[in-house]
Amino acid sequence: QVQLVDSGGGLVQPGGSLRLSCAASRFSDDVYSIGWFRQAPGKEREGVSCLSINDGVTYFAGSVKGRFTISRDNAKSTVYLQMNNLKPEDTAVYYCATDCAWRNKVVAGRYASWGQGTQVTVSA
Repeated sequence: QVQLVDSGGGLVQPGGSLRLSCAASRFSDDVYSIGWFRQAPGKEREGVSCLSINDGVTYFAGSVKGRFTISRDNAKSTVYLQMNNLKPEDTAVYYCATDCAWRNKVVAGRYASWGQGTQVTVSA
């Protein structure tokens, strides 16, 4: 099973930027997609973005579209989430996961591998 390590969270002021990283133990033939999810206290987990490894197609939740981008570095087996114009409502623990898909929203598959999570706090 693929191991994921996510990092890059922190405290940032509204309007600021952060870049999250998700380092995978490998990009193999059985890793089709990697995405980002977040969970704020007292709220359900939300799919943020999903990237298809093979063709580069990307998907975004409406709440982050136009502010977040997702990219990959195959040589480093790493996926990045660039977050710009951050808002207080973006505050959450962010997790990367394999086996994401678009079903009118970003969802995680039953057999997804998950990172340990990284805290993002947007506050003045």
